[in-house]
Amino acid sequence: MRHFDLVIIGTGSGNSILDERFDDWNVAIVEKGVFGGTCLNVGCIPTKMFVHTANVASAPAAGTKLGVDAELHGVRWTEIRDRVFGRIDPIAEGGKRYRAEDCPNVTVFTGQARFVGPKQLDTGTGEVITADRFVIAAGGRPVTPDVPGIVETGFHTNETVMRLDELPKRMIVLGSGFVATEFAHVFSSFGVDVTLVARSGVLLRSEDEEVAARFTELAAQRWDVRLNRETVRAERVDGVVRLHLEGPDGAEVIEADELLVAVGRTPNSDILDVAATGVTTHPDGRVVVDEFQRTVVDGIWALGDISSPFQLKHVANHESRVVQHNLLNPEKPLASDHRFVPHAVFSSPTIASVGLTEQEARAAGVPYVSAVQEYAGIAYGWAMEDTTSFCKLLADPNTGKLLGAHIIGPEAGTLIQPLIQAMHFGLTARTMATGQYWIHPAMPELVENALLKLPTKD
Repeated sequence: MRHFDLVIIGTGSGNSILDERFDDWNVAIVEKGVFGGTCLNVGCIPTKMFVHTANVASAPAAGTKLGVDAELHGVRWTEIRDRVFGRIDPIAEGGKRYRAEDCPNVTVFTGQARFVGPKQLDTGTGEVITADRFVIAAGGRPVTPDVPGIVETGFHTNETVMRLDELPKRMIVLGSGFVATEFAHVFSSFGVDVTLVARSGVLLRSEDEEVAARFTELAAQRWDVRLNRETVRAERVDGVVRLHLEGPDGAEVIEADELLVAVGRTPNSDILDVAATGVTTHPDGRVVVDEFQRTVVDGIWALGDISSPFQLKHVANHESRVVQHNLLNPEKPLASDHRFVPHAVFSSPTIASVGLTEQEARAAGVPYVSAVQEYAGIAYGWAMEDTTSFCKLLADPNTGKLLGAHIIGPEAGTLIQPLIQAMHFGLTARTMATGQYWIHPAMPELVENALLKLPTKD
């Protein structure tokens, strides 16, 4: 068996570990599919390229209340799709070519990896290799729900739906999280009739309760939203997908041309059979790691979606930098910082969040004060005639430090950044609000006003 100094499994954030400091290491990279991981190929990047186009497509309808009469004449789906993947596919191909051809110390294996013994890895190419160090960065995959008939019916996930040959007239989206709501926005903006099916009584239920309630209210104005539904079975009749549901009013059947399943993701630890090398997992399949991203096996690290509860690219990138440091500096390891992990949902409206939600603060018995600033209360909100968006903040009543920040509305993912900064560097709400200029009448005044409203003692 060939022996390596380091084996990296997965080419998402794991691939960014290698730089010139590893040039004298004998490294193997194992990838079962295309280079770049979930984010580049089937996740963050292509979806946001579609979302931006969807925002443009939905803009004419928003002009009416501003006195602008505009209309959408249609979208050219294949051109939209090919623009996206015409940018992305060459990046993935170039990444593999670079590692295989321009990095003489790196051996690339293309196959489904699987551990077969302590620090022994079947590369999926017919060769088993060993190494002193392993980095497990093999990500996750979409969950297939336990619904009778759904496999036989056929369905799309985020990994396939963006490459459809043509737009369907009708689409069912099964799920109520960020993947489901982002794709519902994309396809409905392109003229598809979307029916969204949720088991819970609210969409995006992990968000702050006020944010989730507002989003659900607005979503129901755009899509056929079915809440509190149990999917009993699926079938395809004469080419039409049919879902049989049980809801508050009893049995019902919905139909569409395509079915998108977005009910969650699961780590790929089972496919890798990490137990064969002694690595342990949580009950949900995530690889167990400590604050240094180390597994229970000496010399084996894990990062990203296969071990992280956050399932976010910026977290995987952070953990990749931590693992890189710890590989090069084992005598002075660096810990990951997961204190203030933000996220955004790029649906319509956009949502961004960091820290505690109000329901989490209540459940944990954390003392807090809160404040809400509506977009309608700032000058730029007047310009947009926005009557539904808001920023909500939670803070410690004694120290004035922020506990959580939640924004629903245009540019939420950008507007929340100074609040993330305040939390990370320990700035109080009053210091953050009064210790700098805020451009008037720009949108960040939303944040300034929300900070000033917090009744804290600082």
